[in-house]
Amino acid sequence: MTLNTQCINFDIAEHLRQYITKKTRRYEKLLPASAEMEIRMTVVKPETNLNKETRIRVSGFGAELFAQKTCDTFEQGIDECLEAIDRQLEKQKDK
Repeated sequence: MTLNTQCINFDIAEHLRQYITKKTRRYEKLLPASAEMEIRMTVVKPETNLNKETRIRVSGFGAELFAQKTCDTFEQGIDECLEAIDRQLEKQKDK
């Protein structure tokens, strides 16, 4: 599995990069090697709460999965998006 991370309107901190690696490690076993996971994080309105938008797209294994969440922290957004991806993977396996 290939992991691509994009950060828009901010520079990624090392602890966030490590958090992403830790949380996505298990997908290397669930998804084929040809799959690609793209994580896109954006700061939308710096002066407000709930200003961190996270989008995760998984493709390259016969289906495309997508989740988007806006939260207070990127960690929370990543967790919620990965939960949504998990649900979509379960539905995909049931087909």
